[in-house]
Amino acid sequence: MSLNRRGFLASGAGVASAALFTHPLLERLAAVPRELPPARLYLDDEEAYWAGIRKQFLIPADEIYFNNGTCGSSPAPVLKAIFDGYNTTEKMDDANPEDYPIWGYGPWNRFRDPLAAFIGCERDELAMLRNATEANNYVSNGFKMNPGDEVVITDQEHEGGENGWFLRAKRYGITVRKVALPKPIPKPEDVLNRFNDAITPRTRIFFFSHVTTVTGVVLPAKQLCALARDKGIASAVDGAHVTGMMRLDVHDIGCDYYTSSPHKWLQAPKGSGFLYVKSGMEDHLWNTIASSSWDSTTGGAYRFQQIGTSNVPSLWGLKAAIDFANQIGMDRIEARHRAMNQAMLDAMQQRGATNITGLDPSLRCALTTVDISPIERMKLEDWMWTQKKIRIRGSEPSEMRLATPYYFLKTDMARLLAAFDEYKAKMA
Repeated sequence: MSLNRRGFLASGAGVASAALFTHPLLERLAAVPRELPPARLYLDDEEAYWAGIRKQFLIPADEIYFNNGTCGSSPAPVLKAIFDGYNTTEKMDDANPEDYPIWGYGPWNRFRDPLAAFIGCERDELAMLRNATEANNYVSNGFKMNPGDEVVITDQEHEGGENGWFLRAKRYGITVRKVALPKPIPKPEDVLNRFNDAITPRTRIFFFSHVTTVTGVVLPAKQLCALARDKGIASAVDGAHVTGMMRLDVHDIGCDYYTSSPHKWLQAPKGSGFLYVKSGMEDHLWNTIASSSWDSTTGGAYRFQQIGTSNVPSLWGLKAAIDFANQIGMDRIEARHRAMNQAMLDAMQQRGATNITGLDPSLRCALTTVDISPIERMKLEDWMWTQKKIRIRGSEPSEMRLATPYYFLKTDMARLLAAFDEYKAKMA
């Protein structure tokens, strides 16, 4: 993973990038350490280990990035893989004259295989897509339903998850039933009871976020899928936030469909996503993008990834992001996410903020939302960025998301809290 400037520029990727990118980008890549911190350092000085990991990102040293809930920053090895991908594919020198690197029809097994291993499924259960929104719309528009049939969703779904169902309802007459989730949720059983109470004889599918975009609550996905299965109902999970945030095993969850956007917490390239279709459930899902194999179930989910000309180098970056996470270890990453998020939540609660995500620790991981009334979130967000170079996000009127990526350091937390204290005093 050598990224010294001379070697980088001497490579085909470096030559191509020199014409496309500014000199400062090359300098920043050249400054990235060649190797990750040694595993031994994690045992001797954990904070120093994560500080070493932080150096793999191009985020300036004086900036605090606190918004992986929208998108993550890709580390240097991922960027290098993307450059290598372009350097290889743009030569157009494939041995087979009918093979082009931009085809949207290839099996892409060199990328599906590591992703399948990372999320706990088989290759043929995966379709490589561009993001969770695209994958969610495959499910909402393609799942076999009749007028009057019902889908049960929550009131904390992202627009890219719920609106496909609303479109289906408006166009084809299905019914969308929303489960209202409390803020905060006291315990997982509260979610299960609310879904159970929403079931009617016309319920055909559950659709819910594994980690919601509204508050970041971790819903009990495995138990909800078991409830659906026991009632003869299908289950579709929007896992946009989960890949790279916590260990994921879709077979263990027991869902029929799972979607995700690895550009968030796995820090994969933007425009890399996936749709998981449980073996045997592809027959229940119509293609809504039709290409060469739209009417064939051979290859399982393969037909759902035939979306036309695609950005294949982003898949090179996705594979590198998986390798990067595996090199660190998902157990370490998840433990870091939970520990730093809990510390940040405790500190904000000491400052008068209210947890509106979940009271049980199992309902939280790296994304917790607090109410900071009477502070207006948007004014705080603008001030944090323009005055302190701290990037935060939340929702109106006074909700702030605590998004703690593993490279969020204790010094970052101290600086962020000091800035919050300064702003609060200023507003008072």
